[in-house]
Amino acid sequence: MEYYDLFKHLKDIESYDANEIEIDDNTVLRNYNFESNYRFILPGGSGNSDDYEYILSGTEHEYEPDIIQEMLNKKDAEILENIKFRYHVIAPKSTSKAKGVLLMFHGFNEKHWAKYLPWAKYIVEKTGKAVILFPIAFHMNRAPAAWSDTREMYSISEQRKKRHPDVISSSLSNVAISTRLHNKPQRFIWSGLQTYYDVIDLIEDIKANNHPTIDAQATIDVFSYSIGSFLSEILMMTNKNGYFSKSKFLSFCGGAVFNRLSPVSKFILDSEANVSLYSYVVEHLESHMKRDEVLRHYLGGVHPEGVNFRSMLNYKTLTKYRESKFREMSDRIYAITLREDTVVPAYEVINTLQGINRDIPIRVDILDFPYKYKHEDPFPALESIKKDVTEQFKRTFDLFCDFLK
Repeated sequence: MEYYDLFKHLKDIESYDANEIEIDDNTVLRNYNFESNYRFILPGGSGNSDDYEYILSGTEHEYEPDIIQEMLNKKDAEILENIKFRYHVIAPKSTSKAKGVLLMFHGFNEKHWAKYLPWAKYIVEKTGKAVILFPIAFHMNRAPAAWSDTREMYSISEQRKKRHPDVISSSLSNVAISTRLHNKPQRFIWSGLQTYYDVIDLIEDIKANNHPTIDAQATIDVFSYSIGSFLSEILMMTNKNGYFSKSKFLSFCGGAVFNRLSPVSKFILDSEANVSLYSYVVEHLESHMKRDEVLRHYLGGVHPEGVNFRSMLNYKTLTKYRESKFREMSDRIYAITLREDTVVPAYEVINTLQGINRDIPIRVDILDFPYKYKHEDPFPALESIKKDVTEQFKRTFDLFCDFLK
């Protein structure tokens, strides 16, 4: 089957409603309930009052109009969609309890799994592993439906453009996340940590033999795309209870530290949000840690995952520490980047994974495709180029699957 046809088929049948969806004679998609235990870490939660205003460096930080506040700036800890949700598992139909599992993490500001479903199915077919498609906090089905409402988001985007006439790449696709991160850029840290702890809980459920279709002794590997690689790196570096000691980590179009990304795009973030986020998590993080006791607690050394998170924000922060971590697991990491990717440039992935002196032996391949593509859409589901896309898709994922063997 051509990638184009597979993409359309999987997009049409995907649903969170049914417990089980037959993909074909060999593969099945199952849905499972999950409840996060970490709402307390979010702004407005019991462990994070978040009661101080963020001041953008050099200027008074003006909040958005009331309509945006009402829709988008509800206390994060109260957004129930982010607390109770379902996640997909794609697995061989013939396997009652998978002996191997791959965690799959998506990119920034993603609302649908459509482009990932063919990737997951191909990995299942080639490796026999089950693939867990786990959503990052406030992404996919962990976000209120209103954040994806075309009419509402268009209206808010137009207001945002009037309020910030110099804004670049504001769109109905990114206005929800852009507004939220512009107003409270610390959300990037708290939602990232919540997702980290959620994944650890999922793994502990598996190891306690509480998962209905994954064996307690199953091997656990990780595949991630774009910002999902940031989460994967923190999981691998922290290696809670040795859960990832033997895991292989596959990174696609990701892997660079945060301040070497270029996320301004109508599909990711607008320029105003990017400035606010960069100012907070890169330029002024140390000063925010001094004034914010909760932030200091999580990133200052008490929690290894917080230290690893901090090391991945700025290329010049904790560099030797970060590189020593990558060196220890260099034989278990494989990254594929794309030559024309401007959001996560290939050379920045190399700078991060192979280190300042290029002496960390992590394999990074730079691929290029014979059709027009972009970071957000490496395999366009277009009938006019479907043969080329299928060929490059198989080429890319055969490399990943070979590394998993």
